[in-house]
Amino acid sequence: MPIDLMRPLESTETILDGAGHERHFVHHGPLLRRVFNPIAVALGTDAVLFVRGRTSGRRLAVPMDPPFEWEGVRYLVSPLGETHWARNVRAAGKGEIRVHGRTERFRAVELTEAEHDRILDAYARTIACGCQAYLQKLPDPADHPVFRLEPAEVGP
Repeated sequence: MPIDLMRPLESTETILDGAGHERHFVHHGPLLRRVFNPIAVALGTDAVLFVRGRTSGRRLAVPMDPPFEWEGVRYLVSPLGETHWARNVRAAGKGEIRVHGRTERFRAVELTEAEHDRILDAYARTIACGCQAYLQKLPDPADHPVFRLEPAEVGP
């Protein structure tokens, strides 16, 4: 089946979370996902998240902004909402991040309630990337997963 690269560059989609609440995310079109993202991963110019797919079990590579650092702690924040990478990190509870050619394993702890809101607010006030537009497009803080990155346990 041929890929329609001319579909919209992005759309907003809705899913139900495990508790039955509506959650929203910005879904990039096939041009970005199937052409530009693989180029970004291959060039290594962006940070790259590696995580196991929650249904496929395959190791997936997702170009993204480097982890957000606040008060000496690093976080992955999803400005695009309940994206596939966020749902995969939630399911796996771990992954790897490559920044400036250095790859680190991490354990992901999803933040909730006050801690989530505090970090998302700090992120929204301090980031200088184009992510502000996505935060405005999805104004409900509950739509933006936040994960604290902790060192992965070393083992077999």
